[in-house]
Amino acid sequence: MPHKKHKPEEIVVKLRQVDVLVSQGRTASEAVRTIGVTQFTYYRWRKEFGGLKTNQVKRLKELEKENERLRKAVSDLTLEKLILKEAASGNF
Repeated sequence: MPHKKHKPEEIVVKLRQVDVLVSQGRTASEAVRTIGVTQFTYYRWRKEFGGLKTNQVKRLKELEKENERLRKAVSDLTLEKLILKEAASGNF
């Protein structure tokens, strides 16, 4: 079975659909099956995106990407610093 990658905006919409279906009297498991994901996926999404709005999710993803990029830059600079420090001390 192919693995579909959902966009954060789609996830928020699907979480809202489940909320609406549950408020209409359906059970949570029926509502989750209606949106086409497993219960595990639903609860994982709810934990990550539970109270967020669509624009907040976009901003969160942008910040996560920027954070990843900055961490990589810091690790690269730290490695270069250690190499230069070792070379300057004459241990090569």
